[in-house]
Amino acid sequence: MNKMKRAALAAALAFLPLTMSTPAHAAESLPLAAAIEALPVADEVRDGYQRSSFKHWNTGVDKTDGCNTRAEVLIAEAVEPPTVGAGCTLTGGSWWSYYDSTTVKAAKASDVDHKVPLAESWDSGARSWTAARREAYANDQAAPFSLVAVTAKSNRSKADKDPANWLPPTASVHCQYVAEWTSTKLRWGLSADPAEVVALRTVARECPTDVVSWEPAA
Repeated sequence: MNKMKRAALAAALAFLPLTMSTPAHAAESLPLAAAIEALPVADEVRDGYQRSSFKHWNTGVDKTDGCNTRAEVLIAEAVEPPTVGAGCTLTGGSWWSYYDSTTVKAAKASDVDHKVPLAESWDSGARSWTAARREAYANDQAAPFSLVAVTAKSNRSKADKDPANWLPPTASVHCQYVAEWTSTKLRWGLSADPAEVVALRTVARECPTDVVSWEPAA
């Protein structure tokens, strides 16, 4: 996965609020263990969830490139850039799925995963959001790890599970995954249920030097 491209995109987007009436939100950082403790703790509520409550994929960051959010993420994260054809058809290229340490050789074989799944976000507070905020969440490219290209197999295995019930098959990335999960929840003001917090703390004990950084979503 090309982190430099995603970081550059996030850096560029960080300047957008300066041209708008809404002030920018200051970035925050905490050690992973402290960031987990900063999460609001609440039981999950699934009542009323529908995937269609989160409009995705929309037209993405560049409204003129003909690519939706999914395609833009794939282009940004490609290890070997794909050819972008008419209608934003992607051919060639390759992607690194860090969940299961696998190289993917076709865009159609990659899934773009919501780090915190849509259903999980609903359970954790998104049910009270406006439709516009849910759409912004489902298409969030302003944070480097909200959306990530992975193998379809690993994404299907994860489904809507939180870290109490699923962690990436590659054990060496558990610290990274939990840090990104925690960052996403803090960015969007989402809660964590008690079992989830226990799971996050368990992983964090193996990651004493990891730091979580996030910029609260507007």
